[in-house]
Amino acid sequence: MNRSFFLALLFLCFAASLSAFGAKEKDSGKTASVVSIIQVTGIVHLVGNANFPELLISNSQGEWYIVRSEMDKLFDLQYRTVTVEGEEKIAELKFGNGMSAGTRRNLKNIKIISVN
Repeated sequence: MNRSFFLALLFLCFAASLSAFGAKEKDSGKTASVVSIIQVTGIVHLVGNANFPELLISNSQGEWYIVRSEMDKLFDLQYRTVTVEGEEKIAELKFGNGMSAGTRRNLKNIKIISVN
């Protein structure tokens, strides 16, 4: 009885772990991203909370998030209109169930052109 109970328990644990391998998620992780050099004019905003602050440049065409390594260049220019040039990387965001959550535009290798 003890041996059959142990085997039944082992079988249930093995059967429950089969769904955790996530073959479906491995295929959906291949999202294409586009990198191009652009020039953006907009207002610099600080968003997020104390643990995860992010800078972004917003205008009527959209929002561009500044990568964390470049935040120090624009941190003192909050609420000012700036023109920057940098590499734009567009990434498709997805929810956990695979539905689209929109796109996110990141800017890196920023050069400040003008500050108003």
